[in-house]
Amino acid sequence: MADGGRKHRVLIVEDEDNIAIALDYLMSREGFEHDRIATGAGALDKIRELHPDLVLLDVMLPEVSGYEICQEVRADEGLADVKILMMTARGSAMERRKGLALGADGFIAKPFELKELREELHRILDREGA
Repeated sequence: MADGGRKHRVLIVEDEDNIAIALDYLMSREGFEHDRIATGAGALDKIRELHPDLVLLDVMLPEVSGYEICQEVRADEGLADVKILMMTARGSAMERRKGLALGADGFIAKPFELKELREELHRILDREGA
């Protein structure tokens, strides 16, 4: 739960439907409010519109990469409190370093176990305001 009993709001930016379905299931089970956008184009506008607590951001997206979106979010002072958890099938150490260097709060390699993702979500969200 976020401040005052408010549910955490998560925006999923993921183009693969099968992964998005699994993420939708997990977000519902955790009691998070959540929305999804399937392409990189429009993701920044959606983030500004919803101002989610966390963006679950795929790296490889059609049109605009997750790295570019992460960089844009971090350049926007109005979104400074939005947490970003990046996901990629290319889970190399270099990819992870790049994501974290651009300002991501966490990085998880696909395929991931739902338990692992759940723990990472709570690690990031539970340190809000800390």
